[in-house]
Amino acid sequence: MGDGMAVADMFTVNHTVGRVLCCMCGVTMTPNAANMCVACLRSQVDITEELQKHVTILYCPECERYLQPPRTWVKAQLESKELLTFCIKRLKNLQKVRLVDAGFIWTEPHSKRLKVKLKIQKEVVNGAILEQAYVVEYTVDDHMCDKCTRVAANPDQWIAKVQVRQKVDHKRTFFFLEQLIIKHQASSQCINIKQMHDGVDFYFSNRSHAIKFVDFLNNVVPIKFRNDKQLVSHDTHSNTYNYKFTFSVEICPICREDLICLPQKVAASLGNIGPLVLCMRVSNNLLLLDPNSLRYAYHDCNQYWRVPYKALLSYKQLVEYVVLDVEAEPAVTVAGMRFSMADVQVARVSDFGRNDNIFNVRTHLGHLLSPGDHALGYDLYGANTNDSELDKYKGLILPDVVLVKKSYEETRQRRRGRARPWKLKSLAMEIDPAAATKQEEQKRAVEYERFLEELEEDPEMRAKIALFRDPNYVPGSETASMVDGEQPPSVPLDELLMDLRLEEDSRADSEEDVDMDED
Repeated sequence: MGDGMAVADMFTVNHTVGRVLCCMCGVTMTPNAANMCVACLRSQVDITEELQKHVTILYCPECERYLQPPRTWVKAQLESKELLTFCIKRLKNLQKVRLVDAGFIWTEPHSKRLKVKLKIQKEVVNGAILEQAYVVEYTVDDHMCDKCTRVAANPDQWIAKVQVRQKVDHKRTFFFLEQLIIKHQASSQCINIKQMHDGVDFYFSNRSHAIKFVDFLNNVVPIKFRNDKQLVSHDTHSNTYNYKFTFSVEICPICREDLICLPQKVAASLGNIGPLVLCMRVSNNLLLLDPNSLRYAYHDCNQYWRVPYKALLSYKQLVEYVVLDVEAEPAVTVAGMRFSMADVQVARVSDFGRNDNIFNVRTHLGHLLSPGDHALGYDLYGANTNDSELDKYKGLILPDVVLVKKSYEETRQRRRGRARPWKLKSLAMEIDPAAATKQEEQKRAVEYERFLEELEEDPEMRAKIALFRDPNYVPGSETASMVDGEQPPSVPLDELLMDLRLEEDSRADSEEDVDMDED
């Protein structure tokens, strides 16, 4: 059998592809259905003859959208997949050919020109398939959409307004709320944002957009709201009415790190927690922690507004203490956070050299504090508390001090004013003249710096917002100024986003692709 296979291999014929002459120019070529070479076939047939080479598209420079006829406006970035799809759909008769490939050819952003290179195939003479590449040039004409035209004609032409207010003497909540709005793009439908003395006003051109924004606020912060409408005009003949709608939103006055004395009814509903508790987290509900027993409870915003209460002491009344001695217990995890009960001896920093007042404190910060550290807490020993709920607790013994967190103020004073390797985005707001005073600006700058320090200290808080790398940051200037001792918390570089700083790299890549295509 092996000999038979060897004989069969001896008579195997190698097939070769025949060559013919082109019927037009006589060049030797591989035979095809038309018996013409590629050069002659292209000279006889142009498959791009019925396709558009120049197209005009309309672009709104205010909202950065393109008009998809007849009335749809599409938002797309330069050289994005969305813009490429939009450009291809604008071509007529493209269904007569087969589209193989498409891509942008780089043009100057200010040139008002877009160039798309298309590679198409079509069946030509006697069933031969011809492939050809050609370039379509799009002329971008500026044309404002109806929405932007109305806004430009009258900036105050709004249909719905959302007034966000919080009855506290600081802006910490609004700084954090601004970052949540930016991350979730909740203000994309706003036609104007105005910063007021006691809050922020958001203006919308449609009532449904305002309702959607209020729903977003209800999911991220504890709020209550009411709405009202005002008749602007009406037509008795057609029975049409034009209204302006106003949504008044009030944010819960309880903020993170506030010390609260719970009303007796609320404390009983939460399992007799407290009554002195710390607010550890604020979302659409409140996380309350008893620092003496590590018991915690979530207080729903609906339950809060049934029996509202205020903070006994807020963060502006924090006092700095120095830790003299610590006796800590093993650490435990409570509500996803790590705590350790400890007996601590502390003294006010302001008392050094004046008196020998030392306080023995029971605290939940045993895992963070060591002798010699500084901590921030509420001084109930010297505070003048005027709270009606506190007076209702007969026989309640108040602690002298309630420690809230570890303090890095001494180290931060040396580093304050220096650049950070990260930055935050901000909303484009119009500032009300009443809120544009020099005193208000200085107060806002101090509170914003305090907000940035809170972000560095709290990883859970950072996880809810978007932080971006600062391209102007110089690492050498920070390392040269580092001092000995424990450094305050900082933001790890792996948590920072790039802020879409890839335009130049993508532009260089597109230029290389164009050069390769031309070759």
